[in-house]
Amino acid sequence: MVVILVGGQWGDEGKGKIIDLLSEGADMVIRSQGGNNAGHTVVSAGQEFRFHLIPSGILYPDAACVIGNGVVLDPRVLLEEMEQVESRGISIDRLLISDRAHLIMPWHPILDRLEEEQRGDDRLGTTWRGIGPAYADKIRRIGFRAGDLLKPRFLEKKLGFVLAKIKNPILRDLYGVEPLDREQILREYTKYGERLRPYLRDIFPIVQEALARGDRILLEGAQGSMLDLDFGTYPYVTSSSPSAGGALTGSGIPPTRVDLTLGVFKAYSTRVGYGPMPTELLDPLGEQIRRVGKEFGTTTGRARRVGWFDAVVARYTVALNGIQSIALTKLDVLDELDPIRICTAYRSKGELLRYPMSNISHLKHCEPVYEELPGWRSATSSARKPEDLPKAARTYLDRISELSGAPVDIVSVGAARDQTIWMDGSRLGALRDSHKRLQPVEQSQDQPR
Repeated sequence: MVVILVGGQWGDEGKGKIIDLLSEGADMVIRSQGGNNAGHTVVSAGQEFRFHLIPSGILYPDAACVIGNGVVLDPRVLLEEMEQVESRGISIDRLLISDRAHLIMPWHPILDRLEEEQRGDDRLGTTWRGIGPAYADKIRRIGFRAGDLLKPRFLEKKLGFVLAKIKNPILRDLYGVEPLDREQILREYTKYGERLRPYLRDIFPIVQEALARGDRILLEGAQGSMLDLDFGTYPYVTSSSPSAGGALTGSGIPPTRVDLTLGVFKAYSTRVGYGPMPTELLDPLGEQIRRVGKEFGTTTGRARRVGWFDAVVARYTVALNGIQSIALTKLDVLDELDPIRICTAYRSKGELLRYPMSNISHLKHCEPVYEELPGWRSATSSARKPEDLPKAARTYLDRISELSGAPVDIVSVGAARDQTIWMDGSRLGALRDSHKRLQPVEQSQDQPR
């Protein structure tokens, strides 16, 4: 069984908790896109784990954890994460790294920062982790792959060309900064290769063998579909494809093998950084939702922008990814709000739009069309079954399903793993009921709810 998990909004939807829940029944968890510009926070026995590269399934003793070919990998950050996990008594023997994954090199974060500063008021709000420049070099065919770490002579030769002929002249002549030292980089990355050698593999045959066995494979999404390089709010997007299609190209799994695509959405909308967000609340209500929902980025710590649930975005990303099932998080954040709004369409120059337009200059000026629903004015955090939810909350979930085009099958009402409701008729019921009931190191919870 192959399950793809994608973010249905602008990232930060609470994927970490849902991934943790589904990893319990997985034989293999694959991180397929992005880099350490995104993070999943999981708390185990009071210990907080901030995963930026290692798949969250590492907390389960029998799940193989794969960093796929679509990831751009900062070796230093990865080794720090590995040390953090091991220091807490968790084995990383099950970690596998694709030798096709591209590396973030020392010049990538530098160029990321310098290019962003050059944009001035038109900056994109990148994390300065070097993700974009690394993907750009991959496309330009001057990137370094993880497998190159095991070939010091090849690494030295390639550094002689890429650093000496391309990157250092840009740093020195265009930006007026000190050029980087080739020998220092060679020593540093050769050491990375020595430490990562036991984990580097050609992942393709390993994944194919898992498919042939009928293993349960979870493709762990990062960020959100509205940040997709092609279908997001370009240019205010990430540098990879955090969509279902990107999950497949980043893992080597064909589309015919996918059994289910699960989309994770918050019960409201959030976004970090710049770019259009039609339902954004720039008032005390928005500040209240931010405070109650603890809306601050795992990676950057930046305050997130907040707004009402945007069914136009949900309808779009459900169609884009072929989402068959929705996990809705942070429903409890809305417990005290009345009324509650849902954006059902956009209005632009008198025309009603069902999907976000590709031209962000027009999208910025769209007027959200709202539908008001009654709030429930009662706590949902203790609900464990659908019938435990207030009637108004059930109505809200039904309306989200109707507007988005996919059923809400999982509802999260708090940070703890057991603060989760599996809805009646859930397409994930078979996965929930038949999986191996593995136990993590300790019962885990994800900071996003």
